[in-house]
Amino acid sequence: MSEQPPDVATPESVFPADAPRIRVVTFDGPLDLLLFLIRRNEIDIHDIPIAPITRQYLEYLELMRELNLDVAGDFMVMAATLIHIKSKMLLPLDPAEAPDEEGEDLRAALVQRLLEFQRYKEAAGVLHHKGAIRAATWTRPDAVVPRFDDAGEEMLEAGLFDLVSAFKELLERRKALLAHEIEPSGKTLEEAMQDLMALVPEGGSLDFIELFAAQQTKGDMIVAFLALLELVRLKRIKVYQRGVFGAIRVFRPVGPDPVPASASVNDR
Repeated sequence: MSEQPPDVATPESVFPADAPRIRVVTFDGPLDLLLFLIRRNEIDIHDIPIAPITRQYLEYLELMRELNLDVAGDFMVMAATLIHIKSKMLLPLDPAEAPDEEGEDLRAALVQRLLEFQRYKEAAGVLHHKGAIRAATWTRPDAVVPRFDDAGEEMLEAGLFDLVSAFKELLERRKALLAHEIEPSGKTLEEAMQDLMALVPEGGSLDFIELFAAQQTKGDMIVAFLALLELVRLKRIKVYQRGVFGAIRVFRPVGPDPVPASASVNDR
């Protein structure tokens, strides 16, 4: 019998009234998160240590729920699958009985899914890269993907889990500062988006951590992070990193906003 993911207590809301519930499907799904954790931990995909990966997966789900990200559906099914595999592999074997290989079979099936999904992602990445090259070739120079100052360093587009991971590390580093009781500013999401746009000049860039330098409470940091995700969704902001799992930098493209200014943050 599969074990259900533990309920996570819902903290008192830190979100402004206009904060949208951002659908993760707009960005990435549960297999993307698993591949992200496997690569970040430099794990052999053919020999996944289920216990630590399950723990990290649940930690990310808890943070994503706190960030008002929609992690229902497939994400919770994957959590239940990981917990089930973990429980089967941790059960002591009775010497009088034949070994129960269900846990290993389930893990092998998961590995196969991940390998197939990885091949699909790599093929899609090649097509996306070719499309980006064509766009850069036939568009005006100020629309070309920006570069880091460091010559010769590979620049990759950052995904949702790269951003969530960077934000998670930032929260952990500022835990002592954020422990002090300070009243949140109560900014709306639109105000937080405007503040972020004001920080990054048109055609310019900023380090990810600099976006949160002025935030004094965890609530304000979360609202600022939601504002960043919304601006990425609206294509008003782009995020890149120096190589795989490298430092993240936020860029503001030159030219008019791809989405009309009148578009609501709740439009989906």
